[in-house]
Amino acid sequence: MGAFENQFGKISASVFKENIFGQCGAERKEVICGPSFGVDTSIIDLGNDQVLAVSSDPLSLIPSLGIKVSAWLSVHLLANDMSTTGLAPQYVQFVLNLPPSLPREQFEEYWQHIHQLCKEINIAITGGHTGQIPGQESTIAGGGTMFLHGPKDKVITSNCAQPGDSIIVTKQAAISSSALLAMAFPEHVKQHCGEHIQEQVANNFWQISVLPEALLASQVLKPQQELHAMHDVTEGGVLGAIYEMATASDCGFEVHTDKIQVSAEVQQVADLFKIDPFLSIGAGSMIMSVKKGTDKILLDALSQADIPAAHVGTFTKEKNFLVQTDESSKAFYYDGIDPYWEAFFTALNTGLK
Repeated sequence: MGAFENQFGKISASVFKENIFGQCGAERKEVICGPSFGVDTSIIDLGNDQVLAVSSDPLSLIPSLGIKVSAWLSVHLLANDMSTTGLAPQYVQFVLNLPPSLPREQFEEYWQHIHQLCKEINIAITGGHTGQIPGQESTIAGGGTMFLHGPKDKVITSNCAQPGDSIIVTKQAAISSSALLAMAFPEHVKQHCGEHIQEQVANNFWQISVLPEALLASQVLKPQQELHAMHDVTEGGVLGAIYEMATASDCGFEVHTDKIQVSAEVQQVADLFKIDPFLSIGAGSMIMSVKKGTDKILLDALSQADIPAAHVGTFTKEKNFLVQTDESSKAFYYDGIDPYWEAFFTALNTGLK
């Protein structure tokens, strides 16, 4: 049995294509958007012009970073996927495979945070499964699935970007990867970057929700007509997310990396751990594909809501992936490897604090 290409993180597009795609059980005509690389949600036609959107993600349980941080990751990363539809998630199921070593008090705290976060964004917890699994000591403590139903003509998916669309990126690159590194290795970051930088970058963690900008976009632009697609940034960073979106939509792209925002503080932490901020986990940033000429409407609305955003490029009819700066232009190749994972485990194994 051959090994996966990547040691950590999500499987690559090639593994998905070779081992999963085309082997997804029975074909049902109600499934109008099924499993596909770079697509955040599945869409099921309920009839009467209504659809059900469904998305799943792992749950985090990382006691070293804190129970609240773990719960925040678990709920908001699930909600981020659902927000790419342009609608808010409504229901969730959780499957918790807990390590036997987890104290009852920590589980109680974890669940209280899960409950409160879901309550704050109006999501009902409708069921699931909770158990303790011998030998389970991973920071992945199971999985969750979120659902929403809504009008068929209002729901969008990340595989509907169109050639000529403007590419909008909210906030900045590497929000979550830099924040998690600053939180996991605070003394190392303080020593090399200063206490203020460590605190500032770590505090960015609480900005990982993209639900506000997703809902705003679907309010100020017409879904499917002007707002064609959205994709939240996770593994592979901003450039990886744009690549996934283009591939899923059968498009190419031209992106100006000097227009993608990266704060000086985030760049310092990225440099310290030798990660490329454009390719590192970037939860908290949303990629939006909007009809040419409507980008100013969206950018003005985001600005009024104090959500930083920038027009960084264009989806193209030609299947080329080009990354440009003021000085150069080069082809972009995405190998599916996110540098965050190696940086994190290298720091962990060398005993950084």
